[in-house]
Amino acid sequence: MADLALWQYLVIALLFVWGGFVRSGLGFGGAVLTLPFLLMVHNAPLVYLPIISVHLLLFSALTVVQAHFRSRGQAAVANGAVTTTVNWAFLRYAFPLMLIPKLIGVAGVITLPATVVSSFIFVVVAVYAISYILERPFKSNSRKLDAFFMILGGYVSGTSLIAAPLVVPVAASRVARHELRDTLFVLWFVLVAIKLIAFAWTGIDLQWRHHLWLLPCAAVGHGFGLRFHDYTLRGDTRLFFRVLGAGLLVVSLAGLARMLAQALS
Repeated sequence: MADLALWQYLVIALLFVWGGFVRSGLGFGGAVLTLPFLLMVHNAPLVYLPIISVHLLLFSALTVVQAHFRSRGQAAVANGAVTTTVNWAFLRYAFPLMLIPKLIGVAGVITLPATVVSSFIFVVVAVYAISYILERPFKSNSRKLDAFFMILGGYVSGTSLIAAPLVVPVAASRVARHELRDTLFVLWFVLVAIKLIAFAWTGIDLQWRHHLWLLPCAAVGHGFGLRFHDYTLRGDTRLFFRVLGAGLLVVSLAGLARMLAQALS
């Protein structure tokens, strides 16, 4: 990102504020709802993915630890048992299904050209956006289909960190609402740690110098997201997702059109 214009740096900073907000507010979507916009500013997936991965590790761990100590404090005041915010039974179900596809996806993102990875991200996000606009998220009442979503989610997570719309519906059907965010954070933490290890092992630049200015941006968004999460536990977020879906669809289609134009030129 050394050769970017000032306006590009400013937009990237704002997008990392947005990513931090979404991540802590919903427990998912920090990548899927940010990457398409970042790629429109500067088409370099392997620049952004390590940065987003490190942010997810840091803020997911911080949020889960804070929630744990808050539950302990509330239990002490009420003289009751500590209420966990992580559903470990779901994690024992998810990890065996997702780990191998995750590794296959990581190998793909390392070896494939940036244009192929970006095109894949735009296509997947466009599908997700349509599901948000129509209020038809991926759902399944079948154990086999649930397992398929989790396996596919592992692969998509390996290639681009945008598996949330596949994984979240399965998790939401098996996990209590107050446990959903922190359970997903633990899941993302393990999956992203695998990806970062693979990046480091293969010599991918983890962009440490850019963390100096992007980490504070994500921290600002994280603070606002924590407040928004309290609202989601008692409010209706359908309109939020419909507007967001429309924006994502426009950006994804524009990104695909730009890449097609570049391929034809």
